[in-house]
Amino acid sequence: MASIETHPRDFSILIADDDEGCREVLRELVEGVGYRILLAASGEEALDLASDAEVHLALLDMNLPKLTGLETLQLVRQMHSMLPGILVTADASQSLLREAQRSSVYSVLPKPVRKEMVLGTMARALRKHYGRSGFGHNG
Repeated sequence: MASIETHPRDFSILIADDDEGCREVLRELVEGVGYRILLAASGEEALDLASDAEVHLALLDMNLPKLTGLETLQLVRQMHSMLPGILVTADASQSLLREAQRSSVYSVLPKPVRKEMVLGTMARALRKHYGRSGFGHNG
């Protein structure tokens, strides 16, 4: 059976970060390779976007106002059941890592983010959950 070639544009990535600079860096990294982007400045905005759109992966800042990135992911998963989630944080404490693991978060990435780490982690998460990464034979 022939393999299906997929492209980043086949995937929608939900990005939520309350810091505009960080949000724009993440948007540029992810959009730069062709993924479709849903951009939110808060957990509540992320929930609104996720309720109206197909989402394949959530890339969330842990320290959002009101709802944390983890709480946001748990609520988004009520709409998109096993959505892979990646948390981004400047404070990756052992307790956060344990909590993320209990909540089946795919990965916790340290800030400041590095392009290769973000894109590589996203590709692995997409491959694990959908059997394809969006990078064709290179991903």
